[in-house]
Amino acid sequence: MSNNLINKLQQKLAERAAQGNLRTLKNTAGLIDFCSNDYLGLARSEKLRALIQKEEDNYAHLPLGATGSRLLSGNHGLFEELEGIIASYHHGEAALLFNSGYMANVGLLSALPQRGDTVFYDESSHASMKDGLRLSFAKSFSFRHNSVEDLKLKLKHATGQVYVVVESVYSMDGDKAPLQELAQLCEAQGAALIVDEAHAVGLYGPKGEGLTVALGLEKQVFAQIITYGKAMGSHGAAVVGPQLLREFLINYSRAFIYTTGLPTHALLALKCGYTLLPELTPARERVQQLANLLYQKLNKLSGIRCTPENSVILSVFPQQPRQLKMLAAALQKAGFDVRPVFAPTVPTGTERLRVIVHAYNSEEEIDGLVQAIAKGT
Repeated sequence: MSNNLINKLQQKLAERAAQGNLRTLKNTAGLIDFCSNDYLGLARSEKLRALIQKEEDNYAHLPLGATGSRLLSGNHGLFEELEGIIASYHHGEAALLFNSGYMANVGLLSALPQRGDTVFYDESSHASMKDGLRLSFAKSFSFRHNSVEDLKLKLKHATGQVYVVVESVYSMDGDKAPLQELAQLCEAQGAALIVDEAHAVGLYGPKGEGLTVALGLEKQVFAQIITYGKAMGSHGAAVVGPQLLREFLINYSRAFIYTTGLPTHALLALKCGYTLLPELTPARERVQQLANLLYQKLNKLSGIRCTPENSVILSVFPQQPRQLKMLAAALQKAGFDVRPVFAPTVPTGTERLRVIVHAYNSEEEIDGLVQAIAKGT
C-alpha cells in the first residue's frame, strides 16, 4: 500500500515535470525585486518596524500568541480595537479578522451562500474564492472575465439569493473589474456584490482604502475582503461589511470558528500599518508612474507584448511562448527577480512573465530590466 502510494505521487510529479511546470521553492535573496507584492515597501519599512516595537511595549500585558480560537481563549481587546479601525478605514459597518486572505475567502464563501442560492464569479477569480465556493452548498457558475454582458445573461437563470464575486484588481492579469457597472447591475437585480480588494488596498483610494472606496461604492458592495500580505506588508485579512455579517461569520464560518487567532505581533503590525498608510500618497503616485514607464518601454520592444495599462502588475508575453522559461532564467541571472507563470495558475496558452513594480524600484532598475528582456528575446 505504501509503495503504491509513493509510486502514484512520483507519477503525478513526473507528469508535471514533463509538462515543464513543476513548482519548487526558491530563495532569490539579493536580486532586484520585480516579483513580490510589497508594492509600497511596507514589508521593509524601518519606520513601520520602529512603530511596531514601540507598540509591543504598550501591549506587553498581552500573550505572544492568541492561545486558542477567538471563541475560546483567543479573544482580547486588541482584536476588537483593530477591527474597529479596519471597519472605519474601509467605510464599513464592521470587520472580522481572518488569518490570511485565503482563509477569509474560504471562510466567507463557504458559509454565506446557502443551499438554493446562486453565486456567479469571474472566471479569473483567485483560487481561494473557487475553493470556498466548492465548500458551499450553493450553486456556483463562472462568467467571462470582466464581461458584464455575460453576467447579465447568466443572472436570468439564478435562484435564491444571488451573489456576484470578483476581485477589484486581478492578481494575475493586473486589470481592474468594472466595479461601477457590476454594482449597478447587482443593485438592479437584488444581488449581493462581494469584492476581494487584495491587490488594491494601499494603492487606490485617498488613503489607500481600496478600489471600492476610491469609486465611492462602499454602500453598494455587500462585503470587501481586505488582505494584508500585499501592500500592507504584513499578514492576515479581514471581511468588511454589515455588523450582521460579522455576527453570522462568527457563528457559521468554520475557517474562523476552528482557527487559533492571529498572534499579538501580527495585530500590532496591522495597527501600525494603518497608522502609516495615509502618509503614503507619494509612494502610491511613484509606483504608478514607474509602472507606466515600464509599460511604455516594454511595448516598444520587438517581439514583446505587455498588458495592462495603468497597473503595477504587468504581464509580459514573448512572441514565442517557448522562450518564457529561458527568458525568466536569463533575467534572474542578470540580477532581476522576475517569475514566469505557467498553467494551471493561468489558463494554458496565456503563460507569461509576471512583473510587479514597487515604490522602491528606481528608473535605472526599470531601464536595466527592459534591456535584459530585450537581450533575452
